[in-house]
Amino acid sequence: MQKDTTLKPIIKKLIKPLSNYFFNKEIKTDNIIFIDKELQRVEKREADIVANIDNEYILHIEIQNRYDKQMPQRMLRYYLDIIQATNNKLPIYQYCIYIGKNKNYLKNKISTANLKYHYNLIDTRDIDCNYLLKEPTPEAKVLAILCDFKQKKPKEVVKYILDELQKLVKDEREFRDFLMILEILSTNRDLQESVKEEGMLRTMTYEDLPSYNVGLEKGIEKGIEKGIEKGIEKGVNIRALEDAVIMIKKFNLNIEDVSKELKVPISEIKKRIDSKK
Repeated sequence: MQKDTTLKPIIKKLIKPLSNYFFNKEIKTDNIIFIDKELQRVEKREADIVANIDNEYILHIEIQNRYDKQMPQRMLRYYLDIIQATNNKLPIYQYCIYIGKNKNYLKNKISTANLKYHYNLIDTRDIDCNYLLKEPTPEAKVLAILCDFKQKKPKEVVKYILDELQKLVKDEREFRDFLMILEILSTNRDLQESVKEEGMLRTMTYEDLPSYNVGLEKGIEKGIEKGIEKGIEKGVNIRALEDAVIMIKKFNLNIEDVSKELKVPISEIKKRIDSKK
């Protein structure tokens, strides 16, 4: 599953604290209108997050998981798209949040004889995790896994994040969804094993851990009559399908990404979604 896609709904829910702390733009209003869907290009590349803040200015946020030498050009294209969509009536502030595993080599400007362009670039490694850990939302706790732990031991931070998630998220399935997102993001900091270990301690059984391949072990241990492949299929489908539906509906994730991550056919996910209408 693409990590930048995974983070998009989280960043939207955290737009106020992120703006206040990271962008030096305090948002006091609740009048925030997201307009990113209106800016989709013909080639189906749309800006991650574009928000009209109380009709005072436009805030554009891109989430980047890997190096892209064309990033300045992309950001400039988005800038021009936003100008066109808003009739150039409001100031535009652009930020790219780099969450990648590798060192950040992204450029944030274009400088030629005829053009001077610049956007703001933020590396999550430079963000103090304490700020997000203090925020009273599960989205903030999950995002903290990508930030600077300062002098804290990584395992202690992971434990604290999961402890806080348990306090904030009472619904078991919703907790599993946040745990899944945490696992996905933790791979960018090589903390996935710590997340799995701590996550396992907070579930009823090892099978409840989202990354665990339920069908494989169940199919082998129980010797399902129609063979291991059928056992894998039966073991995964019910729980994975329910998780898939929640990830798509609640977190607005792409069905193709969810299908690939959970190893569930797109056709089965669509049937499950239709059955719940």
